[in-house]
Amino acid sequence: MKRRMYGIALEQPAADGTVFRAGVFNEVQVRAAAGITMALGAYAFVYANWGKYWVPIKFVTTFFFIDFLLRVTVGLQRSPVGVVAGWMTRHRPPEWVSAKPKRFAWSLGLVLSLGMTVITNSNIHGLLPRTVCLVCLALMWLESVLGLCLGCELYAFMVRRGWRARDEAYEVCAGGVCEVPTDHAARATPTLAVTVTSDQRITGSGVVAGALPVADSMNSTAGAISASSRADSRNAPSGTLGG
Repeated sequence: MKRRMYGIALEQPAADGTVFRAGVFNEVQVRAAAGITMALGAYAFVYANWGKYWVPIKFVTTFFFIDFLLRVTVGLQRSPVGVVAGWMTRHRPPEWVSAKPKRFAWSLGLVLSLGMTVITNSNIHGLLPRTVCLVCLALMWLESVLGLCLGCELYAFMVRRGWRARDEAYEVCAGGVCEVPTDHAARATPTLAVTVTSDQRITGSGVVAGALPVADSMNSTAGAISASSRADSRNAPSGTLGG
């Protein structure tokens, strides 16, 4: 049974020619969704922190938990905030990014929203909910305004460190934060521009196979000529002046 792909499956290459082998999301829609959640969260935070009115933040945190749960399970395009964000950005050209790092970032949002749902609906007030709420607002502001997905960067860091396995679903992220070099040595080796004839080929180390024997034969010929010249100079009779 074929496994269902998470994210949007593109059957054709993107506008820039990129061919995606895994699910993707529209980065423009993602940033719009982050802006919507930031606005709702800021509204609830202001009422709770300064107005001491707790109903909005209880409703908003519960709504965030449901929305992030839908994002993680069925994708952004099927969550309430994602639907609104998609409608808002329908006239903007899409910027496709890989779905898996976004899913990881939204999983972190799911955990934070679950914690805030429990805290606020348990009538816990004070420093703890205020701190968690401000952290969430900062993360949403970074993604919506600056396009900085800290969850994606954390995912990339974990893959680079080998704490998570790299797979085909991990390809392109906004700003290139998901780029993971496969071989640091190969990445550091400069590319050589050479002209290859029909009887030559490029080896893995960047050396033209077939050129080495020619170079060796030339060095051998030069060495033989040099040795012959030295021998002739020793065998030649020394010139003296007759008197």
